[in-house]
Amino acid sequence: MGNADPLGLRIRECARPKSMPDDTPYLSIGLDATAQLAAEFRVPLREVEIAALGAGVVPEHYVRNFHTVDMTGQARLLSSRAALVGLGGLGGLLIEAMARMGVGRIVAADGDRFEESNLNRQLTSSSTLVGLSKARIAAMRVADVNPAVECVAHESFADEADMASMCASADVAVDALGGLDNRPALQRAATSAGIPLVTAGIAGLSGYVATVLPGQPGPSDFLGTGHAAEDSQGSPAPGVYAAASLQSAEIMRILSGQPPALAGRMLVFDLRDASFETVTIVE
Repeated sequence: MGNADPLGLRIRECARPKSMPDDTPYLSIGLDATAQLAAEFRVPLREVEIAALGAGVVPEHYVRNFHTVDMTGQARLLSSRAALVGLGGLGGLLIEAMARMGVGRIVAADGDRFEESNLNRQLTSSSTLVGLSKARIAAMRVADVNPAVECVAHESFADEADMASMCASADVAVDALGGLDNRPALQRAATSAGIPLVTAGIAGLSGYVATVLPGQPGPSDFLGTGHAAEDSQGSPAPGVYAAASLQSAEIMRILSGQPPALAGRMLVFDLRDASFETVTIVE
């Protein structure tokens, strides 16, 4: 204990013994205590949570992430940065999942506003929010879900220069774009920044998810541009939620220090017959 820093000592003082559902014992610290310590030491809440994990104490917000991630993995998530382009069907779900899993910094962009046609699938939309900025509502949602997460949501459509700027300071790029036209630009921006891109697309109850490593080909290289399949097949909630869940799992693996499951591969799913197939993009 003599080598512990003052914040670490205070964290241990505030920690309480608890047990996980499988009876694994752990030391827990709650949000009220971490917020108090953040104010006491004049540091961001995220830094207190990272310090807690370093001291062997689990912020209660993340206890159900264990044992999928460990102390080191959760600390890496809180120290990580994600660039998310698009805050509609996929993006609204993804920013919610990243906030709940504890991705420390999220920079997002979407210049769109909610419309009634979004209500069938977009998590951050509601009948009272029609006409409001998707980016503004997403940032408010993140702050409410997890105040330890820093979220900057730009109320603008990202062009290639914007994407490059977002990716330059990120650990992962996340493609939640609709259509096909802007996806190649995001893939180029991720490659230039030397970070993986987690991408997805949906068409009705089917879709795909892939992780594109820097310099490797991705779905946008062979899907082209123009009209996307979602334009003719629609975008019901089950297809969107399935794709976003698969993307979220890849993001968690990457940012917690685990190898991505879909690097160089594309998982294609069709919920109409519950089929899942993995296609190799890079040999």
